[in-house]
Amino acid sequence: MAGCTQVGVDIANIPAKLSNTERVTEVSYGAHHLAQLDIYVPEDASADNKHPVVVFFYGGSWQDGNKEMYQFVGETFAQQGYVVVIPDYRKYPEVKFPAFVEDGAEAIAWTFSNIDQYYGNTNQFFILGHSAGAHIGALICANPDYLAAHQLDPTIIDAFSGLAGPYDFVPVAEDLKDIFGPPERYPQMTVTTFIDGDEPPMQLLWGEQDDLVGRRNIDLLSAKIREQQGEVTTKTYPNAGHVEMVSSLIWFLPSKAPIVDDVTQFFDQHK
Repeated sequence: MAGCTQVGVDIANIPAKLSNTERVTEVSYGAHHLAQLDIYVPEDASADNKHPVVVFFYGGSWQDGNKEMYQFVGETFAQQGYVVVIPDYRKYPEVKFPAFVEDGAEAIAWTFSNIDQYYGNTNQFFILGHSAGAHIGALICANPDYLAAHQLDPTIIDAFSGLAGPYDFVPVAEDLKDIFGPPERYPQMTVTTFIDGDEPPMQLLWGEQDDLVGRRNIDLLSAKIREQQGEVTTKTYPNAGHVEMVSSLIWFLPSKAPIVDDVTQFFDQHK
């Protein structure tokens, strides 16, 4: 979304402002001022009609973005029948790895413990992420230490879907070297390092026009999952680039990838 103007973001989020979806904002999940999340509750949700839950982590190179930009994601999946949670998290240069992953795990733990009061069903609990957000979500799924800090483990997650995630790469840009370095720490930020076959089922989606995150990321991660006899699904989209993998969820843009259908079908298989 770094390439989107503020006007474009405002237009993308119009349906969220006009719909009957309940949006609960600035809910604290931790002590830091950025430890805030927004919750999108479908109109028909109630104590007698609880809905599956999806936690969405946005991207931005672990440096940019905020949850207000992604109201369109909350609205889109609320319309599909999900209680949607979109957390903010700390970013570089304020923090370096693994602080933003730790924030993600804390947001997941808060959601799992509290979403019942927003009519979410924790027996149907999913993680979705784009770009750096997909990296955060996948690493939490693969490395149990993050949720263990909150007396939980990845078995609470029924499935993960990642859009254009950088799961297995070597930092080249100087800012990324600073975020994840020194080099001896790189294995700790690589999702593939922690795959043992016990992680939640993963769906790895990637656009073939993506010139920011290479295909090697889904190829290496999916190969390791299959080697460990885990469950993984991959799909690529010929006409989508990096931004289109999330902007395909915006109501007024022609979709270059059927992301909503593919993600919801995958989650439906694991409810």
